Amino acid sequence: MFRGWMAAASACLIAAAAGMAHAAVWPSRPVTMIVPFAAGGPTDVVGRVLAERLGEILKQQVVVENVGGAGGMTGAERVAQAKPDGYQVLLGTVGTQAYSQTLYKKPLYNSETDFAPVALVAEQPLVLVVRKDMPVKSLKEFAAYVKANAAKLSFGSGGAGSATHLGCLLLNSAIGVDVQHVPYRGSAPALQDLMAGRIDYLCDAVSTELAPIKAGSVKPIAVLARQRSAVLPNIPTAQQEGFPGFEANNWIALFFPRNTPEAIVHRLREATVDAMKTPALRERMESIGTDLVSSDRTTPVYLKSFVSSEIKKWAEPIKSSGVAID
Repeated sequence: MFRGWMAAASACLIAAAAGMAHAAVWPSRPVTMIVPFAAGGPTDVVGRVLAERLGEILKQQVVVENVGGAGGMTGAERVAQAKPDGYQVLLGTVGTQAYSQTLYKKPLYNSETDFAPVALVAEQPLVLVVRKDMPVKSLKEFAAYVKANAAKLSFGSGGAGSATHLGCLLLNSAIGVDVQHVPYRGSAPALQDLMAGRIDYLCDAVSTELAPIKAGSVKPIAVLARQRSAVLPNIPTAQQEGFPGFEANNWIALFFPRNTPEAIVHRLREATVDAMKTPALRERMESIGTDLVSSDRTTPVYLKSFVSSEIKKWAEPIKSSGVAID
């Protein structure tokens, strides 16, 4: 028994030493960042800006590869199944790591056990916008108006199960109303119908709504985040408007495959934090309506707990809506 224990202990020490040695030279070649959505979208832009700066810090190119499909799960699954050597990293989102676990009847992976969390990077808050002739000016007035007129109203989204859909579902749940959902093939046509008055409200990314808000084509009511948006500083948050703890963000974080050596996870986390401190990167993120998170929220321990809490948070509105994808 003693020999068996010694053999097992020796094997663990050898594996640990091998992992440390591998991490000491990481990265010795380009790293692939999997962005699980099509090129050109808000998440892809964040990935490319971050990848460029990470490459400079790590002294190795960080190559962005777009692998879309299944609401982002196709790309995320690729990383989950990759060799845990630090050369494939996922730019995961609330959709790939939280929504997917309830929205899909058979998720392609377990977000809590199949990945090694690295760092929460940014949040892209949603903003509640309404048709410009809706007689409300605040979230409190909006809530009262929707309660009184729920049967006659409708909200749009970029599709069933999208961030725009689930964000408004969460808001409706907080208000205590059931409003007709009108899904579109993307948020752009939903926005067009909102501006035309064919739907009544929309919960969309700040970056998407910034231009129509400035043009007066839609009326902004509240930012659905913990803090005001730098590009919409005059729009209060839902929390400031009497909805404590309410947040509906598309958050973005980095994940390695599970069993990636801790030293590699730590190195990428350090490089990510350094990148986030770069003034040019911060300015670019701000310009696209993306908020970098505070440094205390960038640890692997925090991200692990955050993912678990987000899965639970979004499970209720998804289940209550009846939306399920095979």
